[in-house]
Amino acid sequence: MRTPTRSPRRPVAAAVLAAVLAAAAVSAPPAAQAAAASPTTSVPPAGTHGFPFLAAAENLASFGYTESEYFFEGSATSYAKAGIWTSSGHWAVRALGSADYRSRLLVRRPTDPAKFNGTVVVEWLNVSGQLDLSPDYWFTREELLRGGYAWVGVSAQEVGVNGGLGDIAGLRGWDPARYDRLVHPGDAYSYDIFSQAGQALRGPNGPDPLGGLRVRTLLADGESQSAGFMTTYVNAVHPVANVYDGFLIHSNSAVGAPISGDLLDTLLMPNPSRIRTDLSTPTFVVLTETDVPLASAARQPDTDRVVHWELAGTAHGDQWAFDLGDPTLKKSVGAAAPQPDCAAGSAPYNDGPGHHSMNAALRHLTRWAQGGAAPASGRVLVPDLRDPSTGLALGGIRLPDVAVPTRTLTGARSTSGSGVFCGLYGARDPWNGDADPWDRHNSGDPSDPAIPRTAEPVLSQLYPTHADYVTKVRAAAQESVAAGHLLPEDATAIVDAAEHSDIGG
Repeated sequence: MRTPTRSPRRPVAAAVLAAVLAAAAVSAPPAAQAAAASPTTSVPPAGTHGFPFLAAAENLASFGYTESEYFFEGSATSYAKAGIWTSSGHWAVRALGSADYRSRLLVRRPTDPAKFNGTVVVEWLNVSGQLDLSPDYWFTREELLRGGYAWVGVSAQEVGVNGGLGDIAGLRGWDPARYDRLVHPGDAYSYDIFSQAGQALRGPNGPDPLGGLRVRTLLADGESQSAGFMTTYVNAVHPVANVYDGFLIHSNSAVGAPISGDLLDTLLMPNPSRIRTDLSTPTFVVLTETDVPLASAARQPDTDRVVHWELAGTAHGDQWAFDLGDPTLKKSVGAAAPQPDCAAGSAPYNDGPGHHSMNAALRHLTRWAQGGAAPASGRVLVPDLRDPSTGLALGGIRLPDVAVPTRTLTGARSTSGSGVFCGLYGARDPWNGDADPWDRHNSGDPSDPAIPRTAEPVLSQLYPTHADYVTKVRAAAQESVAAGHLLPEDATAIVDAAEHSDIGG
């Protein structure tokens, strides 16, 4: 293979990767070779483990799904800025270098072609933990599997393939017998590698990763660190490549990822980095309560092509995503699976409605990309202002867990004595008369993090009877569905859970 044209690699610590929740970059026509590329697909060897890295721990067959893995390879282009980049996101690029690559696609799709809804969600796998992670598969899993979508995870970045600072030396180190043939020339090429992943799905040159399924809509998706790269991809690379039909940017920050792929160049990016509004392709930005303090600098008015949601009572990572993701990671790497590492005795992770919002966002983006109306907008979140009686943030999209609360849900938490990633998981605090060890009326107490001292709400006073509680939940669910912020199936599940609870009276 040719020697890649790129700058020397500068490793970035996991703490920096976690803190830089976003990125942005480039766009313009000189890179015609990106649109013309035709990557070759192949089937990887079985390897030592006999299954792909990040293989699902759950029984996908019970949902009518199958999982497979494919290699794809070709010559990728790197880009450089063309002209001056501003906060508008109207970024032009020029082709800079080229290098051969070989990466992989992890594919989950309906076994029965008749169950396929025509939409493929292509997730830029997150490498903040120094290995491939699929946070948005976990957040949207309900909608993906019940809706008949295909999901494809792309190892777009070098750390996922070659390893970084963690214990797992990338795919190649995890299973050399399976992955030693992979080649990644560096993150400057990650943008075009991601474009070529989409091209491999639309028109495979070799074995078909989708098993003959006919693609109607191809959606690109990235969460956290990957959302930063996705911001830059939309602004700079999509106008060149024109591969995807819609974009889901989940939990980005105010600044896009560098087009160089080197996160140390983030300081050279426009701050803030907004989403360009002159494209016909829709972009949906979804922010949790954790993200808003940093991301709010890039707020912009919604249009018929760019829509933002800010979600009250949600967290960047949460209990739902952890419960789905941890078994999958442990299947692959056991005790080396990244953990939030929150301090013993601190509040548990946020278990709020983030996954319900992501389910709705995915379905709305699909319809939008197929020519339907843009999703409904939502209120701006005010995370620095909290209801003193409940500890809940003000404003934002408020699903029933927040509109009819039974616990404090926050996107922030005290990280004293905790690991790097703990703060991303938010917190929850059941209202039980301040009986929990973290209920100390200080920074570690989600319900009452600051003076003056305030007791937790009393559920029997908020909801004098069980019927009263259920009625309020049902009304809030119906209101959220009518506003376009909650799917009817999820509303039904929320009301059913309320009916089977013992809350009220």
